[in-house]
Amino acid sequence: MSRKTLYTGSLYWPTTIGKVKSYPPLGSQHEQFEAVVIGGGMSGILCGHTLACSGIRTAVVERGDIAGGSTSANTGIIQFSNDMMMSELADQIGESNAVMFYAACKHAVEYLALLSGKIPGGVDFKRRSSLYAASSEQDLPKLRREYEMLHRHGFDVEWWTPSMIRSKFPFTKPGAIITHGDAEVNPYRFVHGIAEDAAASGLTFYEHTDITSHETSGDGTHQLTSSEGGSLTCSNVIYAVGYEPEELRGQLIKARLNRSFALVTEPQTASFDVWHERFMIWETARPYLYLRTMKDNRIVIGGLDEETPAPLAGVHSRKDRIDELYQRLTEMFPTMTAPVAYEWSATFGESRDGLPFIGRDPARSGVYYSLGYGGNGTVYSLMACRLIRDMIRGETPPLASIVALDRPSLTTV
Repeated sequence: MSRKTLYTGSLYWPTTIGKVKSYPPLGSQHEQFEAVVIGGGMSGILCGHTLACSGIRTAVVERGDIAGGSTSANTGIIQFSNDMMMSELADQIGESNAVMFYAACKHAVEYLALLSGKIPGGVDFKRRSSLYAASSEQDLPKLRREYEMLHRHGFDVEWWTPSMIRSKFPFTKPGAIITHGDAEVNPYRFVHGIAEDAAASGLTFYEHTDITSHETSGDGTHQLTSSEGGSLTCSNVIYAVGYEPEELRGQLIKARLNRSFALVTEPQTASFDVWHERFMIWETARPYLYLRTMKDNRIVIGGLDEETPAPLAGVHSRKDRIDELYQRLTEMFPTMTAPVAYEWSATFGESRDGLPFIGRDPARSGVYYSLGYGGNGTVYSLMACRLIRDMIRGETPPLASIVALDRPSLTTV
């Protein structure tokens, strides 16, 4: 099975770690586990970590390097709010379910805080608030409706007027929701750190191991065979393969793949006093822009999504988009003029109903998926790892039906 190109360009996060720990391939070995996770990115490592720490004998299999896929292009913005507003989600699945989903996202951010504290040397985890701005006057009513619903259900939010925004930033917007309880993280350091923590708890890793066959016996036992002839036998298989679920393509996931763009500047020499508390910033326009700062005073800005799945190859091909991102940055923050240091284009997946795909395969017992489609992929991965663990234990959490692969909301959008 060929590997897709999930990003092109120069990535920042891998430069923040020297030598990363490597793990041996499966080779021609034949091993047995209770669970096998296919995929060594954010979703797979979190699933493996949660299962192993819960006493379930687990292996993670990665065809390339741990954190070598979409994790390397992750911007490390962690928010409980989603691309689909809670008020819009309420129209689609009901208000109580929408609130439950958003509460699960909030709990996922808290789980990230807990896990980040376990990693020696840290992962640049930092609590942040976010400014979610109306891009135009036309977007103001829906943003105000969103604020009122979030506030009514106890989420820690504020409403800012144009004058309030202008008093804290060198730009203004028609209005904004301020959400408290979000965070930022170095996703590359986090995945490698949590992998090492999981290994200490008994999780087994096989890098450079391509699973080419998945057979299920009459008693429900799964056998996974690699390209080199090795095999893994288990009771549970979790596919955490990002945007490459060959088994489901065109069947259940009902998603669209786009490409997005991002840049990281050199460290800024200008004062960040003009950037109130280093809030993370995003907006209502689609495609939207997002901005965050870094510990070393760099800035990340990204967005400009396009409706085609393949990342744009070649620095000259990406130049117009990167130039536009940089122009938007300097329009908002005229003093932030440090040049671009890293830039990339990456595949970005969205489900048709704005929700991730997490849970059981409707047709195969003991098979699960952790597919975090959407702009909140890290939050969805944090949600999925505990949800799948509970399902393997025989539980049926209330959230399961909302994110199931055969959920009703996929047939109504």
